Amino acid sequence: MAEPDKASKHVPSQEKLLLDYLQRLDEHRENRKIVHLHLSKLKPYNRREHHVQAAVNGFENLIQGMFGQLFTLKNNDIFFFFTDNATAQTETVVQKVRFLFSDDPMLEDEPPNENRFSTWYDAEDQYEEVLKLVQNIMKVEEASKSRQQTRMDARSALKTRQKEGDPMTPEILARVEAVLERADLSNLMRRQFVCGVDRQMIPEQSFSEMFISITDLRETLTPGTNLMSNRWLFQHLTEALDLRVLSLLLKSDAVAISGDISFNVNVATLLSKEFQDFDDNIAASKRGSMIIELQNVDVLSDLGAFLFAREYVQDKGYRVCLDGLSYETMPMMDRERLGVDLIKLMWNPAMVDGGPDMHKNMRAMVKKAGPSRVIMCRVDNREAIDFGQSIGIGLFQGHFVESLIAEDNRRRELLRLKRRMERSEEEAEEEEGL
Repeated sequence: MAEPDKASKHVPSQEKLLLDYLQRLDEHRENRKIVHLHLSKLKPYNRREHHVQAAVNGFENLIQGMFGQLFTLKNNDIFFFFTDNATAQTETVVQKVRFLFSDDPMLEDEPPNENRFSTWYDAEDQYEEVLKLVQNIMKVEEASKSRQQTRMDARSALKTRQKEGDPMTPEILARVEAVLERADLSNLMRRQFVCGVDRQMIPEQSFSEMFISITDLRETLTPGTNLMSNRWLFQHLTEALDLRVLSLLLKSDAVAISGDISFNVNVATLLSKEFQDFDDNIAASKRGSMIIELQNVDVLSDLGAFLFAREYVQDKGYRVCLDGLSYETMPMMDRERLGVDLIKLMWNPAMVDGGPDMHKNMRAMVKKAGPSRVIMCRVDNREAIDFGQSIGIGLFQGHFVESLIAEDNRRRELLRLKRRMERSEEEAEEEEGL
């Protein structure tokens, strides 16, 4: 039996299945019709996965009733083949689907005598026209796959080169810092949410961390150099990055900021003139919505400087989070004694296998720190959340949490679209009643 990942490589695309179906239809064109929905022409915000799925779901009853065959292409266009006796039902479904996207500029600006949303074909008379259209779509897909594979190969080669790349040197650091002073880094700014998660795995956002992706920075500025090969030079680099982050946070037009946010800086940055300038230009009301994250290693390297900086920023109204704790170092970093508002514990699968005594100790540490003040970060699967909840942790951050947020957004959007379709049906029934 083939491995799943290998087997998936041999699954034909919807474009290939569409072409195959169309070629087989050549012998059975009579009483067949085709409708092509041009979802690819909609704005990107109207053709996310849940929008396309809602459109596909509209045809479900026709497909289950064996009245037609549907294909969804990579560009989000839909082809639906159906029999003559299902024409009226198909027209109704297409109208309902069209209603879902009625606020799209393509339809809002559509002239009365024009139909930009769908194209209808009679298979018997227009077969060659549809065949040529689908063949052209196949050519576009093959060209796109070729370009994508080239990009993937180049990206993979670049990552390998970076991982095993040239070591960081003072000369490279100086060049990078010079570029950082004038480069626009807003497109490298990333956002990751810290959330509470209930037993149904539904997230509730608490705040979000804003940070510059080191991986993306490396690809942009120094391909072929391992920026983290020298700890002390990397420390200097992060201090230069701190200043750019502060600059970006002051520019509301450069970074979209909403809700409470956190950002990672060095202790030295908090004691710098640049941070004082940042603080002078931040509205007093915003300080309470900002959380300053400090790395565990940075704090331990100069505890006196940390205590001074922590007291200084907290007096200003900022909150402080201690980042980078492991289950081994957590016992040595007492949250209350250090005076920080939050701590971040890095997820490690070894925690699960630690045994009852270790789990009991971790529950005690979380309870002492305050369950609402401990964040489990680097969460990459459900096991991390289940374990965190079992020891009393209430806040989580990581790629798995981001996937839960995306899934929750899809669920809410599908519900909104479903209600919109139901309203459309009710309005149509009322019009028929009149």
